[in-house]
Amino acid sequence: MDDWSDAMKLGVVRAYMLKEIKELLRSKMIVLVYLLPTMIVILFGYGIRLEVTHARTVILDHDQSRLSRDLIGHFLHSKYFDTRVMNITEQQALHRIKQAKTEILLIIPEGFEKRLIQGVGTEIGVFVDGAFPIRGETMANYVEGVIFDAARRLMPPKEAKLITIDNRNLFNQAMRDENAIVPGLIGLILLVAPAILSALLIVKEKEEGTIFNFYSSPIKKSEFLLAKLFPAFVLHSVNIFLLFLWATWLFEVPFRGSFALYWFSAEIYVLISLGVGLLVSIITSTQIVATVLTIIITIIPGFLYSGMLMPISAMSAESVIEAHIYPVMYFNHIVYDTFLVGQGLASPKNQLYLAILLIYAVGLILLGSFLMKKELR
Repeated sequence: MDDWSDAMKLGVVRAYMLKEIKELLRSKMIVLVYLLPTMIVILFGYGIRLEVTHARTVILDHDQSRLSRDLIGHFLHSKYFDTRVMNITEQQALHRIKQAKTEILLIIPEGFEKRLIQGVGTEIGVFVDGAFPIRGETMANYVEGVIFDAARRLMPPKEAKLITIDNRNLFNQAMRDENAIVPGLIGLILLVAPAILSALLIVKEKEEGTIFNFYSSPIKKSEFLLAKLFPAFVLHSVNIFLLFLWATWLFEVPFRGSFALYWFSAEIYVLISLGVGLLVSIITSTQIVATVLTIIITIIPGFLYSGMLMPISAMSAESVIEAHIYPVMYFNHIVYDTFLVGQGLASPKNQLYLAILLIYAVGLILLGSFLMKKELR
């Protein structure tokens, strides 16, 4: 008897799922599921350009001369740089850039002062995090300006002309805006689109009165939510691959990391978005209100705190705290790593952020299930 009962419940869930899929096809909403993300990634991918903010700088002084110390002083007293002189290897310093702890690495070579005194040309190494193109280019120009201004002040013109700068941009050597914008748009789209769809699927039942079928039926809340959210989850799982295709094929964004990490974290992120939509559907009763509310609570933090327009590290203390409240920051960090850096799960930060996304996903779905009442209110 129990087995028959379980089979009947499974049949009810299956029937609900088929009903949802047919409704999506009938209402043409399934077209919006794929048209909206594609429109966003194309419009914003070509349209957004980045600004510049502060620069965290590490200097390796291999010369330890009076001239090198005077040059460092110009960076220490410049408002454009947060400068640290460190006694570490070049490999360790470059790894700091990979970990997003440093944006500029300046290497003063051994024999810097001696070569200039002897009239021999010398080269200063500069490595810039170019993941954000305009910011990276501006930082490189600032570094060049400070070095040549210091050289003009500290030495005769003839010696100053002997200094050259070997500038290299890391992660986004081409300094393309698309390489920074498009991966960030993936986090924005997968936050907004699934949330809107999941909110509408349940609110539509309220608006049309068909929610009473759920109230009066023996189906459990968990079964009802599974039937409602699973089709939306499957549809937007396809978007994960579609957005990856647009990024790598249409915008030619490089992909240097683990596709498995990108896919798995994106699936978790879709669950988070569905959980957001579920919470919205609980507190709203009309589709227009649900849509507007979902857009407000997803698009605004999606733009401001995703790291797409401005690195989180360059924000004020209050903004950094707010950014850590929203899951988009954690997901976009992983996305930028998979596209531009490639550290994968070898990065402790990626491991931590993936765990945080899992907590968000489970927490939001459970909270929505708990708050949803199977009764007339």
